[in-house]
Amino acid sequence: MAFFLETLFGGLMAGMLYALVALGFVLIFKASGVFNFAQGAMVLFAALAMARFSEWIPQWTGLDNKIIANVLAFIVAGLFMLAFAYLVERWVLRHLVNQEGVTLLMATLGITYFLDGLGQTIFGSAVYRIDIGMPKEPVFVMDTVFEGGLLVSKEDLIAALVAACLVMCLSLFFQKTPTGRALRAVADDHQAAQSIGIPLNRMWVIVWFVAGLTALVAGMIWGSKIGVQFSLTTVALKALPVIILGGLTSVPGAIIGGLIIGVGEKLSEIYLGPMIGGGIELWFAYVLALVFLLFRPQGLFGEKIIDRV
Repeated sequence: MAFFLETLFGGLMAGMLYALVALGFVLIFKASGVFNFAQGAMVLFAALAMARFSEWIPQWTGLDNKIIANVLAFIVAGLFMLAFAYLVERWVLRHLVNQEGVTLLMATLGITYFLDGLGQTIFGSAVYRIDIGMPKEPVFVMDTVFEGGLLVSKEDLIAALVAACLVMCLSLFFQKTPTGRALRAVADDHQAAQSIGIPLNRMWVIVWFVAGLTALVAGMIWGSKIGVQFSLTTVALKALPVIILGGLTSVPGAIIGGLIIGVGEKLSEIYLGPMIGGGIELWFAYVLALVFLLFRPQGLFGEKIIDRV
């Protein structure tokens, strides 16, 4: 029982990290109707900026306080993502208003390769480390219930709490604020939103900036765990099944989908892997996503689109 619970907790923590990346997809699609294939590159670029500026700022300023240096690096990396959001709107999205979805999709693919090259040019292509003070050592919990207790990673636990807080804030932002409601109106119909006075260009800058901040948080956590390297872009591939399960338009759905994927792949690898040769963790998420596409393509919490003639 104790081993099962350890595997379950490990899957839940991994699922929260997948959900952090999936949130960026959901935010941009929910507010602009664009499926953003550049989200993985945004995670990498933001993590590179955080890692490099946390190294450079103490060298430039002589700061010995690591906490202050990390805060300044986060602010500078956030400003980079704000500039990125402005440039994407100015140079790409502004010229593609009311274009077909496939056109916008191809534009995000172009942004992906541009960010990959820009990140290497500015920050280099080595493996970098982000040290934000997250504890690496595990902790034993419930030792009074199970002999020896359950082994839980403090780092994963903190990451899960950060993801949960981020989801709560984003849900409140979309549901309770005028800007959030305006963003949803833009996603429904660009021309109708403009006709009632919603500034389309400013809305797109806001949503890409929020998605950039989400990518920055995800990049910091993943960079703290495995280092900042260009394989981080592949994390976005695991986020695709997450949003298929949760729904492209649901912020809470990204979390639920992430938890299902994380728990499912861990349990299947442990209990089914020995029977069929292992490797289930690599493909489990995609097979589950395929099943959902066949029977519930809008996901668990996505909006079902009905075209009326």
